[in-house]
Amino acid sequence: MSAELLKLSGLQMRFGGLLAVDGVDFDVRPNEVFAIIGPNGAGKTTVFNCVGGFYKPSGGEIVLDGQPITGLPSHLVARRGLVRTFQNIRLFRQLTVVENLLVAQHMRVHSGFLQGLFTTAAYRRAERTALERAAHWLDRMGLTAVANREAGTLSYGHQRRLEIARCMITEPRLLMLDEPAAGLNPQEKIELQHLVDALRREFGISVLLIEHDMSLVMGVSDRILVMEHGRPIMIGKPDEVRNDPRVIKAYLGEE
Repeated sequence: MSAELLKLSGLQMRFGGLLAVDGVDFDVRPNEVFAIIGPNGAGKTTVFNCVGGFYKPSGGEIVLDGQPITGLPSHLVARRGLVRTFQNIRLFRQLTVVENLLVAQHMRVHSGFLQGLFTTAAYRRAERTALERAAHWLDRMGLTAVANREAGTLSYGHQRRLEIARCMITEPRLLMLDEPAAGLNPQEKIELQHLVDALRREFGISVLLIEHDMSLVMGVSDRILVMEHGRPIMIGKPDEVRNDPRVIKAYLGEE
């Protein structure tokens, strides 16, 4: 593995005549939590969508573990070990919690249509393994008691945990979290911070985070990129970012 798990160089994104992102450079290192912050309209989500394969950048390069992924569609990016959550939770709301975790494993299950049709031994093994993995993540995320409930009936905090579990069950190398604290109460935000710390520690993953809740960002991040008007202002450790006059100006303005 390269020293940089993810590297962006000169990223640009145009929408017609609007240059929404211009000249964004940063890297995410193995086992690091890297956050992107900035006022509304700073370009954070656009960067996320370029990295995750939802937008094809207008310029620049995105490299994952030494291999270019610039412009690859999202499903191919996911196969390379980069998965994401969304600010507006996207679950299969009519499926049960455990069914959501089974669907998430479709890229890992190497059993074909004919195997399923004739219920071969290989198909049964793959099905059993998928159920065991789902059970593990239900337990790890504290969702076992609601395993057979429809996902859309869960509390917001449980839905967020299910969304993260659905990502983690694919064994990613880089987990992208898009405003994971949105809609959570103060206790759930504390639990989320502990969860991110634990996932990084236990599974050795890297985390790329967009978040408006500054207490969460400062508490969980190793480094932070600050953006304004589509351009980077600075990259630094939480204490450096917290006290930087450029960051204070971007958030609070000038007299």
